[in-house]
Amino acid sequence: MSESFTHCVLPYDRVDDLLDGALPFLRDGAEAGDRVLAVCGIAREMLLREALGPTAASVEFVEPGTWYSHPARTLADCLSDADDIAWHGRRLRVLGEPVVWASRPPLEVLEWQRVEAMVNIAFRGTGAAIMCPYSSSLPAGVVAAGRRTHPETVRGARSIANPLYMDPWAYSAQCDGEPLPPPPGDADELEIDRPDLFWLRAYVTEYARRTPLPDEDLQRLLVAVTEVVTNALRHGAPPIMLRMWTEPSGRDPALVCEVTDRGSWEPGSGYGLVPPRPSGTATGGRFGLWAVRLLCSIVQIRTGRGGSTVRLRLRLPAVPAAVNGV
Repeated sequence: MSESFTHCVLPYDRVDDLLDGALPFLRDGAEAGDRVLAVCGIAREMLLREALGPTAASVEFVEPGTWYSHPARTLADCLSDADDIAWHGRRLRVLGEPVVWASRPPLEVLEWQRVEAMVNIAFRGTGAAIMCPYSSSLPAGVVAAGRRTHPETVRGARSIANPLYMDPWAYSAQCDGEPLPPPPGDADELEIDRPDLFWLRAYVTEYARRTPLPDEDLQRLLVAVTEVVTNALRHGAPPIMLRMWTEPSGRDPALVCEVTDRGSWEPGSGYGLVPPRPSGTATGGRFGLWAVRLLCSIVQIRTGRGGSTVRLRLRLPAVPAAVNGV
């Protein structure tokens, strides 16, 4: 694969500005024999199909709700596609607009913004091309983050270096700048003083059964907690505490599982933010923590002189409101 990886932001106010940047990107890919994806809603799809004409037949249109289903899983799937396509001498080209994820709960939006930054590390050596249109109608914070997570800005058919672009690791550290809110006073708590994973899993299962967490997600949680606790036992310092609670209010109810210890992580640990790569490609993160991110809705990590905290969140299904007191 001779092309270098590119990741561009396309800021736009009007539809014409969007088309001026997106159409050359899609057409160039079609003419080069790339695998070309356009992640957009039906209105944008109709607009692009009409403007592209016969070229639209070479573009795969993807429903954004499916594509933007989970930050880590989308990153993993897209990277796997890019590697596979590059292996066959072609290029993956993706046009993806963040309209869907930009309206989701704040913690999820933050993780999508972090993914936008980590893409610049994970996709090195793939030769992929990614363009992300950011409408000025998006929340101001989302637009500002887009300018910090893309090395290049598109103006019409040309791209220029983005002066606001931040180093991905510095941007990720900024995402974790705020301390985590403390657990609620009624959180369940268990001190872990020996590597007895049977009782740990039994404890987590018993608590999770009191919530509407689906069985499939419970199995994911058990694997994730086992990985995090094992890591704390091997590399952390006592006391190692496990806490569990639910956050049922608002539009993002969740089961939360937190593991804390008195140890701190070495600089450059990676926090499992970058998918492991095949031998000979760009360096990835630790597989264990990356797997944890794949398994959970949100993973939050804080570490420093006071110790380390890994907080796992799994989304809970909404419980229908009671009717007539039933």
